[in-house]
Amino acid sequence: MSRPIQIVEVGPRDGLQNEKAVLEPAIRAELARRLEAAGARRIEAVSFVHPKYVPQMAGAEEVMAALPPEPGRSRIGLVLNGRGYDRAITTAVDEVNISVAATDGFGLKNQGLDRAGQRAMVEAIVARRHNAERGDAAPSLTVTLSCVWGCPFDGEVSVDQVADMVGAYAALGIREIALADTIGAGDPWAVTKKVEAARKAAPDATLRLHFHDTRNTGLANAHAGIEAGVDVLDASVGGIGGCPFAPGATGNIATEDLVYMLERAGFDTGYDLDALIETARWIGEKIGRPAPSALSRAGGWPGVG
Repeated sequence: MSRPIQIVEVGPRDGLQNEKAVLEPAIRAELARRLEAAGARRIEAVSFVHPKYVPQMAGAEEVMAALPPEPGRSRIGLVLNGRGYDRAITTAVDEVNISVAATDGFGLKNQGLDRAGQRAMVEAIVARRHNAERGDAAPSLTVTLSCVWGCPFDGEVSVDQVADMVGAYAALGIREIALADTIGAGDPWAVTKKVEAARKAAPDATLRLHFHDTRNTGLANAHAGIEAGVDVLDASVGGIGGCPFAPGATGNIATEDLVYMLERAGFDTGYDLDALIETARWIGEKIGRPAPSALSRAGGWPGVG
């Protein structure tokens, strides 16, 4: 169990976007710097969405300007459409993560596009990237498929539906595809089934998993994904966050809780657990409530971190 597991830190984006507190870009950039000091190598730093809909993500360009490029670090910007992509490529983001939905209901609610419309949108962005708007510095593209284990509007999502969409995005040349449990409806056995189906549909793509802990299954689902062979997972410092377009969705699995579980088992994450706990407590002060993660309350076991 000594294989490395990459944890993509999403606290500055998915963590903060559902909090009542609206933090200034300077504080959000400071959060990113603290997380990188704690070991984050890939970090979802910003979201290029209209502040009318997600005011917590206003000022993405200012956040990126405060995070100069640094070797060994990859800063990710989330986009929902071509307009977001236009904004992203004017900044120094290293990756653009395009969010799409596994269902028509969530796609229409989240970005005004059904599944077919979202695929066409991604196809257009892929074509534009081939034109190299930023030359050799054009950011890489990833896709996050939301509501893989359940949709607040369309209900259950079938294995075949997920596999078809994963295959379709892989066919566009997307090298990394994240499967997201946006409303925290999944269970470990369903995780195994959909990971296996996704791998068959896109054998050459890297799969990433993104779990929410809405129904207290997040870490169990992460365990199932790792046992199924996935080596890349998202997590949010402090367990903060959720999706403003998914009613009832609460925080992501906490980075420090996930790191603790993995490091105890002998996996290598590259994170400093003590620094993560300190950062979780710090961001809790900034958002005006204690971070909900278990480790931010209990601390790590002696000798770990």
